[in-house]
Amino acid sequence: MTRRRVLWLVAAILAGAALLAWVPDRPLDELRARWAPPPSTFLSVDGMSVHVRDEGPRDDAEPIVLLHGTAASLHTWDGWTQVLARRRRVVRLDLPGFGLTGPFPDDDYTMAHYVRFLTRVLDTLGVRRFVLVGNSFGGNVAWHMALAEPGRVARLVLVDSGGYAHASTKTPIGFRIAQIPFLSRLVEHILPRRAVESSVRDAYADPARVTPALVDRYYELTLRAGNRHALVQRFRQVPAGVDADRIRAVSVPTLVLWGRDDRIVPVEYAGRFHEDITGSRLVILDGLGHVPQEEDPRRSVEPVEQFLGSS
Repeated sequence: MTRRRVLWLVAAILAGAALLAWVPDRPLDELRARWAPPPSTFLSVDGMSVHVRDEGPRDDAEPIVLLHGTAASLHTWDGWTQVLARRRRVVRLDLPGFGLTGPFPDDDYTMAHYVRFLTRVLDTLGVRRFVLVGNSFGGNVAWHMALAEPGRVARLVLVDSGGYAHASTKTPIGFRIAQIPFLSRLVEHILPRRAVESSVRDAYADPARVTPALVDRYYELTLRAGNRHALVQRFRQVPAGVDADRIRAVSVPTLVLWGRDDRIVPVEYAGRFHEDITGSRLVILDGLGHVPQEEDPRRSVEPVEQFLGSS
């Protein structure tokens, strides 16, 4: 068989597989009905309807702001919010490109844009000074925000945070495809549920904790119109390690919290954050993976309560 025929055969197989896995966007009203019951609200910010949950005492001088990671949503913080909102005001949101908020209208997924957007959301909510918590990509946004607005970020908590160029031992398959130029367009139109399940299981130290309901949430919210395109653009515009040399400039009190069995951003990078951020605290959680706030909310929130209680 000639090389040209082999290429045509491979292309035909890929095209057939793509057609079988082709999944249309889910209607936004349908997604909102399932994933945005009270206390969810929607804020109008920069041409977007931003999905927000704002809970706990309204007189908190320094509310806690929670930022999720890539392909996740504000729901990843459900367990922590149940604990923290008893005594603190807790604000969480779907970042642009994820969850129900949907894509940036201008297709700009740079860190500077995320920082400007977050500033606008918090201004709209009347939150001037706050504790900022971020997991994975949300951690990346969080420490950039701490650099841009050190007077507003009272404390910083980085949970298995992005920031350095790193070698994963288990990169979710959808993330890998989204970073391959000639395949990334497929990500905008296909989404095998099995691939989503595999990716979520990779994020957990104990895959047995991944339930069908959890996979449903990740799967359905990724199907919000524009989110699959945004995923590709986010990887393209914010390559791993961008601005890593600036992490040493973070000056706010910081807790670095990490799952020891994180296979997406390995635990060695917790040590790098701890070393680079002067005066930071480091807590490693045995038996947990990349999303400890989801995998074991009770155990993973305890170091945060201790950190905040020490002020």
